[in-house]
Amino acid sequence: MRFYRTKKDGYMLIQVLVFAAIAVYILSALVGWSIINIKASKEISNKEQAFQIAEGGIDYYRWHLAHAPVDYQDGTGVAGPYVHNFYDKDGNIIGTFTLNVTPPPLGSTLVVIKSTGKVLADPNISRTIQTQLAKPSIAKYAVAANSAMRFGEGTVTFGPIHSNGGVRFDGLAHNIVSSGLAGYDDPDHTGLNEFGVHTHVNPPPGSGVNDNFRPAEAPPSAVSSRPDVFEVGRQFPLPLVDFTGITADLAQMKTSAQSSGFYRGASGSLGYHLILKTNDTFDFYKITRFTSAPSGCSDSSTDWGTWSINRQTLIGNYTFPANGIIFLEDNVWVDGQIDGARLTILAATLPDNAATRKNITINSNLLYTRYDGTDVLGLIAQNNINVGMVSDDNLRIDAAVIAQNGRVGRYYYNSSCSPYSVRSTITLWGMIATNLRYGFAYTNGTGYQTRNINYDASLLYGPPPNFPLTSDQYITLTWQEILK
Repeated sequence: MRFYRTKKDGYMLIQVLVFAAIAVYILSALVGWSIINIKASKEISNKEQAFQIAEGGIDYYRWHLAHAPVDYQDGTGVAGPYVHNFYDKDGNIIGTFTLNVTPPPLGSTLVVIKSTGKVLADPNISRTIQTQLAKPSIAKYAVAANSAMRFGEGTVTFGPIHSNGGVRFDGLAHNIVSSGLAGYDDPDHTGLNEFGVHTHVNPPPGSGVNDNFRPAEAPPSAVSSRPDVFEVGRQFPLPLVDFTGITADLAQMKTSAQSSGFYRGASGSLGYHLILKTNDTFDFYKITRFTSAPSGCSDSSTDWGTWSINRQTLIGNYTFPANGIIFLEDNVWVDGQIDGARLTILAATLPDNAATRKNITINSNLLYTRYDGTDVLGLIAQNNINVGMVSDDNLRIDAAVIAQNGRVGRYYYNSSCSPYSVRSTITLWGMIATNLRYGFAYTNGTGYQTRNINYDASLLYGPPPNFPLTSDQYITLTWQEILK
């Protein structure tokens, strides 16, 4: 018997071949897609691993600085970059991190660390993280005080405010207002204790200020947020700012000034006058006579005087010291202008004795040329930071100022001190740290009629040379991945 192939058999063969080809194509595509996904997954895994390794490099150098706070060369004594192997839990090398460490500028604690992580599985993959670390200084505050403070109606502040005592704040705060106390007896009115940070501004929809005791701003009431006054919030109690410890800082800065800065002992007269110049030098004078107070111009305050120069003798012109520290064991007057300089000027007599504490006075403009953090000036007085009687009608002070044991302010000059009893405007660009309550005006209308206190935010990252710290530990200021 014979068998014959039909046309249907040929059609079946063609269909089988077509569907087989399609299946092979789809299978190949699936295999290719799977391979691509596997590669992509591995790449994602390697990228994440490189990121974790880079972050491990940052953590390592934070640990290193905790044990060697001023070693910015990774213990090698030579410039970087510094390459470290990275191990898994079994002790196998799985990658490396490369560190580039930028040490702090003169007198600062700001360290910049850049860490690049790589994996051995794919050397072409890398991730980079950069962070800024610093030890916070007292210059992180717009105002830091060791006693109770009051900020009146109409006051607007932009930097952090802190007092070891309480704070009554009746203006508008664009940053944190904090206190070292949970509660305190506000000396500006009678009544029970109120919160460590409180306000007498009537809550919305009300307006104005109520000067009486406020039960809503006192225990056992809950602390309300009051964003109409405290935009970012208020915090209390917080750790105290150590004003007493500044004495140890003064001793260290005296040593620094004697070794590689500028140091002078007592003047043998009334004090020293420094006129700062934009060519990185200063004229140095010895003061021989003060301006006398007019008849009837007087006050019972301790150390009251005109604090104004009548006669002086030029000692010489000197270059700004390499380490930026000028330490003078006498009363000091400062004015002039800097351009690209970083200086800290101190007036103190050591060992500390209440009867011999020294002051710094600013009667004429003390200016920066640039306001981008390039120009930085710190003034530290063992006693007071003064503005004297014969002061500029419109006075500007560009500096971070500290009155360790006294106050930042101007003495009371009554109407008999005319024309100096009433001044127009004082503007501060920097920060204030004061042991006692500060002030440049009085309730009878004398003093500076307009007072502008502006926080220099660049002080947070780059305070004046060797400015007192509020912590020995580095904190992270910024953290970011550097994208290629």
